[in-house]
Amino acid sequence: MTFLKQTILVVDDEPEIVMICRDYLQAAGYAVVSAENGPNALRAARQHKPDLIVLDLMLPEIDGLDVCRTLRRESDTPIIMLTARVEESDKLIGLELGADDYITKPFSPRELVARVRVVLRRVQGGGATTADVLRVGNLSLDRSRYKATVPSGELTLTPTEFEILSLLASQPGRIFSRAQLLTAVHGVAFDSFERAIDSHIRNLRRKLKSAEPDTPYIITVHGVGYKFPEQTT
Repeated sequence: MTFLKQTILVVDDEPEIVMICRDYLQAAGYAVVSAENGPNALRAARQHKPDLIVLDLMLPEIDGLDVCRTLRRESDTPIIMLTARVEESDKLIGLELGADDYITKPFSPRELVARVRVVLRRVQGGGATTADVLRVGNLSLDRSRYKATVPSGELTLTPTEFEILSLLASQPGRIFSRAQLLTAVHGVAFDSFERAIDSHIRNLRRKLKSAEPDTPYIITVHGVGYKFPEQTT
């Protein structure tokens, strides 16, 4: 039996970084394609339809944030951003745009491989069991496949959006602070990053409202955080 390798698109304008990422990712069993600037990154993403994209923030012609913004309009492919910048605002913008993780340069290639595995594991599981499927009202969440469905069909969610929705839906009525949601999704919380959660919530509400306009799935508790309603109809 032949198994297709998962494909990783590495986007960076430094050939040495691309080469190191390629060597380590290929050694870990992934197929790797690369691009050195923003326009080529978009072309490669559309042509190869990778399973995950490692995307540098600082790119020629079109920067990584604009590439991320464009890709998020077109697909929910997981994105790990690489950044040499130390400002938290840059990382925050990436998370707000829908990036699923970030790594600060200089980084360990082994850490990159580990992060890739974690993100892919979140979005590509095996067959679902009863425990993997969460049903709350009209919402069904298959946590092994990262699929969210409502009566009108499947929702197109990024991995981060799915994680947030799954956490809220798993405990209807419980209020989660922004820091709790950020820690659950990214494993760490910084005060300046908490606004990224508001952006993810905004995107979730837009998608849920488009599919189920009469059902309020996410409730804001002002000054505290967010919760899933105890009953949905």
